[in-house]
Formats: sequence, structure tokens, C-alpha cells
Amino acid sequence: MQGSITCVGVGMMLGAHLSPVSLSHIEQADIVFCGVSDPLVELWLKELNANVRSLQPCYAHGKSRHLSYREMVDTMLSEVRLGKKVVGAFYGHPGVFAKAPHQAVTIARNEGFEAQMLPGISAADCLYADLGIDPGQNGCQYFEATQFMLYHRRVDPTATLILWQIGLAGDLDMGLTITDGKNRQLLLEELYRLYSPEHSCWLYEAATTALASPRREAIKLRELVEATLALHTTLVIPPAAKPEPNLEMRARLAALGSKAPLYHQPEESV
Repeated sequence: MQGSITCVGVGMMLGAHLSPVSLSHIEQADIVFCGVSDPLVELWLKELNANVRSLQPCYAHGKSRHLSYREMVDTMLSEVRLGKKVVGAFYGHPGVFAKAPHQAVTIARNEGFEAQMLPGISAADCLYADLGIDPGQNGCQYFEATQFMLYHRRVDPTATLILWQIGLAGDLDMGLTITDGKNRQLLLEELYRLYSPEHSCWLYEAATTALASPRREAIKLRELVEATLALHTTLVIPPAAKPEPNLEMRARLAALGSKAPLYHQPEESV
């Protein structure tokens, strides 16, 4: 029997975000590997398939996440090579801030196995709904917080800036330990090049059960140093300025008979 792997996203909210096609793959799999940290999600998956194994043992305090991801990939692909129909079930969207699913699909395809990734509802999707953000209105920029610190990035302050895994900002060991205020102060030094310390922003965490509420904590940017953060906390920075109209392009479009309608005007930042 030819082995295969399908990586699916279970969404952010327990039992509520799983698509019918992903559910079908989980139920029909020979083995399901779950990359979720909540034991309730694992128990729920075991109700859908009797052969569920957790990938959480791949993590350890102080252990590099790169090594953990490699072990996850090897664990899943070892079953594919045995001819099993494998499913990897991950939080949110399996391809958003999740390295192991991408690697597993790529390696499996390179080895001639059938491999695919199915989308899920990610934290970003929940963020748009909970904070009332339309990424098409002002534009939206995503960065992982530590990567943002390590590279010179061209940030547009007229668009929303979203920094993921802000609790791990400046973590060079790639562990799973919340970094302290000193790391965040270095991050703020970069952000202060574009934003005022008094600029209003959000700390966001998606709800993971129907009874829970999302975290939508409004703070001043300078308050980030003392804020209580989790591994999954996201920093959302609204636009700090309006974009400059491209008068030359508008004139050229007008010459073609086009008009610049009002809905192209960005909204005021929150």
C-alpha cells in the first residue's frame, strides 16, 4: 500500500473550526499525529480516530524548536514510509507559523508519496473578526517578532503591523521560554523609529473554547515591557499615519477615463 500524508488544521476553537473535508481525513486515517498543546483537543481527536499520537513529546524546556520540528517530521514520515495513511492535525492553519507540516509535505512529495495540506482557521482569521480589522482596507504586515528584530525590515506605518509570538521576542535559543522586558525594550527601540511610545495597540489571543473570550487588551506601545504575555500572544499595531496619495498615478488613471473612488481611501486608525 502506498503511504500518504495530509496535514490539516483543526482551527483555534475546540470542535468548532474543523472543516468537513479535514474531518473526513482524520476519521479515515490509519494514524493521526496531533500537534496541539491542549489535552482537551487531543481527547477530542481520539473520539474521531482511535489511533492518535501526540507530537508534544518532541518539545522540551530549553530544547531548540528547530530540533523539535525535525523530530516531528521524522516521526510522521516514518509511518508514511511504512505504507500508512497519515494525518498531521495542527492548531489553526497547518501552514501558518508551523514549520513541520510544510517540511513533511515537501519531503513526502520529493520521495514520491502523495502529500497535501488542507487549510484551517488560523489565529489571523480570528484576529480579523475579534478586532474588526479588514486587511484590505489599510494593508497588513505580518512578522514573527524575533525575525523582525534580527533583520532590517521595511515597515509601512500607514498599514497595520502584526507581530506574532511577541512573548518569544528576542529568543535566540529557539526554545519555548517567555523572554523578559529587556528583550522587549530592544524591540521597542526599533518600533519607536516609526511609532510613538503612546501609540495605541492591542495584545491579542484567540479564544480556544466556546466558553472562553479572546484577549483584546488595549495598551500603549511603551507598556509592552511590563505586559503579561503568553507563547501565543500577538501584538497588533494599528496604522500611525495616512498613506500619501500617488497623484501622478491618479492623473494617469484619470487620463484613461478612470476615477479614484472614495472606497480607496484608507480609514482612520483605531
